[in-house]
Amino acid sequence: MPVPSADFKQALKKLSEKEKEALILRLVRKDAEAYDALSFELLESVTLESLFERSSETIHDILFTVSGRSLSKALSRGLKKATQEIARYQRITKDRKGEVELHIYTLQLIFDNFTGQFESIYKGFYVATARLVLRTMSLIQKYLHEDYHLEYQDTLNAFLTDLNGRSKRRQLPFNLPWQFELA
Repeated sequence: MPVPSADFKQALKKLSEKEKEALILRLVRKDAEAYDALSFELLESVTLESLFERSSETIHDILFTVSGRSLSKALSRGLKKATQEIARYQRITKDRKGEVELHIYTLQLIFDNFTGQFESIYKGFYVATARLVLRTMSLIQKYLHEDYHLEYQDTLNAFLTDLNGRSKRRQLPFNLPWQFELA
């Protein structure tokens, strides 16, 4: 993301209110994420909860509408789109707890509905899920207070137990811990 230069800031200050308004409207017509970010900042009706709800619905729709000849490959693509939606939510809201909650929600959908695909001949979905568990653990340890570590421990340990119980564990290009360690 570019950093505005001093010249850019000076030119922006010289614009009239009407010119600034036209510029902002043109920007938000072209960039949906900029529109969402400004809506979140400016409108009272766009709350953290409403953005979280919309992102969780989007993730649910992504994972349950995947299609293709190989469900495992389609789920890998769907998981990538779901993580992009989570990153979009985080860029708009700067809400780390919400980001972790969306990660947990995505993982819960996977472990409740798609674990059969871990045994597919394609290991991509299994590896992507294991990476998402590691990423979630890292986010919790890095950004959330220690009280939340305990809150998420049982859920993450259940995910790790399932992943470590699979034969594909040996094919992982990274080490997967056996349990979520409290800080």
